[in-house]
Amino acid sequence: MLSTADIRKGAVIHHNNDLYAVVDFQHVNPGKGAAFTRTRMKHLGSGKVIEITYKSGEAVDIVSVEFQTMRYLYKAGDNFAFMNNTTYEQIEMNGDLIGDDAKYLKEGIDVIIGIYEGIPVSIQLPKKITYKVVEAPPAVKGDSAGGNVTKEIVCDNGLHVQVPIFIKEGEEILVNTETGQYSARA
Repeated sequence: MLSTADIRKGAVIHHNNDLYAVVDFQHVNPGKGAAFTRTRMKHLGSGKVIEITYKSGEAVDIVSVEFQTMRYLYKAGDNFAFMNNTTYEQIEMNGDLIGDDAKYLKEGIDVIIGIYEGIPVSIQLPKKITYKVVEAPPAVKGDSAGGNVTKEIVCDNGLHVQVPIFIKEGEEILVNTETGQYSARA
């Protein structure tokens, strides 16, 4: 048994005789009262998302998960295909398990897949990913009068991102996968 301090995104928790993957968590330390950890977890069988709050220091049954670096290959229906970089073994992962992180996937990027008893249960994206800008409206003279002005562009994988107005079609940019925001030119 581990404590609530060990809860991380992608961790697999044994709760009420079922396995859940942590989708999101937040350690909260209010001014009054005891600290706690708020979690959003997805059931590994049904995909149902539940929210559970643990008191700080409470024992949590986190199961051992093997992590492998894999390359994203393609999307097939609701599933996403990944390949192990050393053994060339391929696995498919359901889109429900990937969740919102699916919009950041593009062919050829390396991700870390959590595997529990041969079943993929979680995905960890790189903190920043490089994308090529395929659609960007031109900047119009006078647009920058308001200060920090942005425009919406479309990346090579279909991702829409707000960027500064000086970004042009064909350029490569870095996007932060935790916030979904433009980070810098690549």
